[in-house]
Amino acid sequence: MEEDKNYISLIHGDLTRAAQVQDGMPESIGVMSIKTANRTVLEASLLPTPRALWDSFWYEGELSCLFADSNVGKSILAVQIADRIARTDNVLYLDFELSDKQFQLRYTDEHGNLYTFPEKLYRVSLDCNSLLEADFEEAIIGSIEQMALQTRCKIFIVDNLTYLCCAMEKGDAAGRLMIQLNNLKKRYDLSMLVLAHTPKRSLDCPITSNDLAGSKRLYNFFDSVFAIGKSAQDGGLRYVKQLKVRYGIYSYDADNVILYEIEKVDAFLQFVYRGYSTEKEHLKKLGDNESSQRDCMILQLSQSGKSVREIASQVNCGKSTVSRIIQRSKEAKDMAVPSVPPSQPTTSGTMGQDGTVGTIREVKQAELFAGQENGEDKP
Repeated sequence: MEEDKNYISLIHGDLTRAAQVQDGMPESIGVMSIKTANRTVLEASLLPTPRALWDSFWYEGELSCLFADSNVGKSILAVQIADRIARTDNVLYLDFELSDKQFQLRYTDEHGNLYTFPEKLYRVSLDCNSLLEADFEEAIIGSIEQMALQTRCKIFIVDNLTYLCCAMEKGDAAGRLMIQLNNLKKRYDLSMLVLAHTPKRSLDCPITSNDLAGSKRLYNFFDSVFAIGKSAQDGGLRYVKQLKVRYGIYSYDADNVILYEIEKVDAFLQFVYRGYSTEKEHLKKLGDNESSQRDCMILQLSQSGKSVREIASQVNCGKSTVSRIIQRSKEAKDMAVPSVPPSQPTTSGTMGQDGTVGTIREVKQAELFAGQENGEDKP
């Protein structure tokens, strides 16, 4: 039955293609491919539905990013993800961070017992001599392509982005890198998870896209992005939060992060599930003095002409928090009733009509105004 349905879809696809040609619309111009929306949907319906590689965070065919601050545990979680996927699929884990010995110790218990990984998990290390090459970033990209060709492996985890692009903060360099990775993904039908850092950030602010180190172009090119945060209330807890989703369900936002605790279980260092929570519960609660200092700095930077994004980056805070503080300040100013400072009574003061003491100048001005209203001529 399914084969008949696919066969009918193929016929419909051929018919729409023929109709497009008959209408004088070319199928391609230069590097661009042109097809009707209906043909696009028909042809895509014949492709298999992407399966989740890890919950709703990473799907087949996606170029995904996992980022976190140093020593929060992104490599631990990435190896755990690789371990799970490798039970059914070949996985190439490109480890540019740990030495072989460091990796071994991480997966050895106190009695010297070693953890046994699935045989389909392959760890790829970097040849130190390649670091001496003038353009080792291109060499790494080229090696990834060769591995995809020779191993036919479809799932890559890269730890971490710094080795692919040293100039991540430069838009042009970051853009070129992401175009190369996306081309590899499409050409060889790859699923790639890239680990990245975040600049030093304050634990009182929620994790946002601005916390991904490097150019904004990096974030824009990823299909999905998720991050690990460290709980400010319990140093042993970590939470995982979704930031960007193109396929699947946006399930784990700030109102529903997943809680974990890092533990070594049977020689395997891993994230152990501890339930769900809101991100707000695990952010640092600012004291009145700290909060006031931060708010003052935000308002000063705003008055100096800085953008919300620039301010957020400078004070290590989310853009929404910065916008809220600036807006709250504007509303407070709008609500304030303008008032004239009361004049100080002098020795020449007189009693006003309402019984208050005013200066002679104020009284004369009042009398003059009253006379004008009664039609009296100006003196």
